[in-house]
This record gives sequence, C-alpha cells and structure tokens, in this order.
Amino acid sequence: MESITNFRTYRAKMNKIILDSDNLFFKRFFNLDTRTYEEGALSAQTKEMLGLVSSLVLRCDDCVKYHIEKCFEMNVTREQVFEIFSVANLVGGSIVIPHTRRAIEYWDQLEEINKND
Repeated sequence: MESITNFRTYRAKMNKIILDSDNLFFKRFFNLDTRTYEEGALSAQTKEMLGLVSSLVLRCDDCVKYHIEKCFEMNVTREQVFEIFSVANLVGGSIVIPHTRRAIEYWDQLEEINKND
C-alpha cells in the first residue's frame, strides 16, 4: 500500500508547489476542475465515473488513480468499476488494457486498505 501513500503524497506536494506559484491560470484551472465534479444535473459519482473513463481512454495513469480513489470513496462497486473499464476499453481500444490492469491493481490495493481499517 506504499504506492497509494506515495501517490497521494507526491500529488499533494506538487499541487501545493503549483498553487503556491500564485499563477492565475493554475488557480482558475484547479478551481474549474474541482467545481466540475460537484453535484449538478449529474451526480458527483457519475461525474467521477466519467472522469475515470476519460482518463483511461487518454491513458493518464495519474488521472486514473485519482478517479479510482474518488470512485472508491463514493461507494462505486467493483461490478460498476468493471463496467466503467468495459466502456473505456471499447472506446479507447486495446491500447487501454495496460492502464486497466494498473487501475484494477490500484482498486485492489484500496480494497485491501479498507479491509484493514
């Protein structure tokens, strides 16, 4: 579970550095990103699932990890996650499979941590 801790620590550290630069673009972009995933006409959970599909198709492992964690926190089920993976692989093609493997591995680590808490 060291990989989860490392990911969270690195992400928080680098986001702080970016935001501490006091760059107006990044402040606005991070705010837009946060606001996009709030409840609206679509639930926050649905938006996170869409974010996960998009991240898989774009093949961004950091984004996949982020959205996997958010989906896990929002009580998306393992069955739902595999349907999300199915949509991403259908849209993105076989090149998405390696990212799906890593996403499943990360999901399993989250489940393991949750069992031990």
